[in-house]
Amino acid sequence: MKAYSTDLNAKNSPHSHSNPRKVFLLALTLILLTTIHLCIHSSHPPLPFKKISISTVYRNIEFEKKCDVFTGKWVPYPKGPYYTNTSCNLIIDQQNCMKFGREDTEFMKWRWKPDECELPLFNPLQFLELVRGKFMAFVGDSVGRNQMQSLLCLLASVTYPEDISYKYTSNTDYFKRWFYADYNFTIAAFWSPFLVEAGDADPNGHSLNSLMNLYLDKADEAWVSEVESFDYVIISAGQWFFRPLIYYENNQVVGCHNCNIQNMTALPKYYGYKMAFRTAFRTLQRLKKYKGITFLRTFSPSHFENGDWNKGGNCVRTRPFTSQEMNLDGYIMEFYLTQVEELKAAEKQGMKKGLKFGLLDTTEIMLLRPDGHPNNYGHSLHQNMTVNDCVHWCLPGPIDTWNEFLLHTMLKNEKDDVNT
Repeated sequence: MKAYSTDLNAKNSPHSHSNPRKVFLLALTLILLTTIHLCIHSSHPPLPFKKISISTVYRNIEFEKKCDVFTGKWVPYPKGPYYTNTSCNLIIDQQNCMKFGREDTEFMKWRWKPDECELPLFNPLQFLELVRGKFMAFVGDSVGRNQMQSLLCLLASVTYPEDISYKYTSNTDYFKRWFYADYNFTIAAFWSPFLVEAGDADPNGHSLNSLMNLYLDKADEAWVSEVESFDYVIISAGQWFFRPLIYYENNQVVGCHNCNIQNMTALPKYYGYKMAFRTAFRTLQRLKKYKGITFLRTFSPSHFENGDWNKGGNCVRTRPFTSQEMNLDGYIMEFYLTQVEELKAAEKQGMKKGLKFGLLDTTEIMLLRPDGHPNNYGHSLHQNMTVNDCVHWCLPGPIDTWNEFLLHTMLKNEKDDVNT
């Protein structure tokens, strides 16, 4: 075969033009013999020929490529954020760092870069088309509400929503609903910092660090009664589990965390955290009409330095950490593993009922962003005063990445549905 190919392509061969008919017959004979040989020795019949374009091949390769968007690093992004505190008027004072005098802007000029692929930029039109006619809920504490406000600003370049919270509640600071009429799309935030039922246990009343009762096997009706018809539910919780808590199951005290009560079993904060997520996920599985996709947005770390939150702690850094400077370990790792373990169990159980559970893995990437908090460039929700806030995130800021993850994961789910 090699000699024959050489002869066919040897334009300067003295025989190359002497007898084209013989050359053609020889070529045809060899093709027929090769085909007969393949058919005789193959255990499978020959496949029918199917024309495939190069673009189709590349699309399939791109679709099948696996990439962990949550593993990577923060890289400089001189273009800056999607919006500013003047282009989006939906930022509340608690996270409006630029409004209250933050001078450095470098914290807004970083972008998350996965190691093996690209995280697509947030496309507000694509997002709005994807959620047309649907309902999305953020369930959890004020950091979850922080993510919702980021999403509102990311969408503001296309359209502004109507605040319809007052139609559903008198507590419009903590329970929000926004309606996008052009897309028949509703975003809601349901305040539930423990995800389960809770109540004050301190005889002196509620304060920032007062003792509370936590009913670990009873999901909070504040969100359970609302989400059954929702298409997307993003669940998160974290910082409230550090406070003194008495744990109840079956209406009986089973122990407490940091309560300093004699003759009461001391249990770690991770126990309450685990049981709260377990109850939340199982409750969603029991709701008869719930067919939505549940996303766990993982624990968001704080960055208090020079003292605790109530002892003069602050967060004055202006650049991200590198992965060599900060590792995911200690109590943050424990919180993260606790909730992810419950998510995996819920995902396995949910498959039996056709329910999807997804992960927005934000813990490690946000551990690297001590520069993204308001610190003292924000006002408390109810008082015209500044506090050192190293828990929430400035808007715009690194929290906008969470919604890049959200859109990316939603699109992936849509592709999976199409291909099943």
